[in-house]
Amino acid sequence: MRLLISGIFVSFFCLSIAHGQKGVDSQTQKIKDDTNKATSRPSDVNRSFDWGKGKTQVRDRLPNPYQLNGRRDALIDIVQEIFKEKKIILDEASSRLSEGVIVSQPFVFGRGQVIATNEMKRYAVLQFDDTAWTRGQYTLTVTIQPIDGIRNNVSVVAKIEGRAGAGLFTEWRTVPSSGLAEEEFLVKLVESMTGKLLDPPQTIDQP
Repeated sequence: MRLLISGIFVSFFCLSIAHGQKGVDSQTQKIKDDTNKATSRPSDVNRSFDWGKGKTQVRDRLPNPYQLNGRRDALIDIVQEIFKEKKIILDEASSRLSEGVIVSQPFVFGRGQVIATNEMKRYAVLQFDDTAWTRGQYTLTVTIQPIDGIRNNVSVVAKIEGRAGAGLFTEWRTVPSSGLAEEEFLVKLVESMTGKLLDPPQTIDQP
């Protein structure tokens, strides 16, 4: 009888251990499965974002001369208004308003070696990149030539000058324009005449 009871107890104990191990294994497997689900998404390093089409499109520059409709005297007034808005001073001695020629005084677009050098690289075509520029300026000449009673050709020419050197050895140099100053002014003039933005601000679509 004792042997029978002992055998039953041993069998029951073995079954309990086996059942406990099976429970542990199932819990462990569940944890592994949950972990794999949590880490199954690719890492941020390998992800790519779609910002939408057309976000980096760049339009061509406006033709120069540019054809605008309107009376010449109205165009001359708008050109002077843009000068005032941009804090560009009209050179009254050089301008011939009755002939449609509007000339500005030199407009400083960069002071200090760092800013002036960076801006000169934008507004001018530089022969040497290592030149130390301490000041940059441009002079605009806007010419409005009538085609007929309504249409006009508007041309913009920018004279780019930079002061180069250091200490007592500095000089003003005239360098070729990159066309940026002319483009900026023409864009502003066209927008003022038409009421439409040529370069509307880009928006990034939210995911």
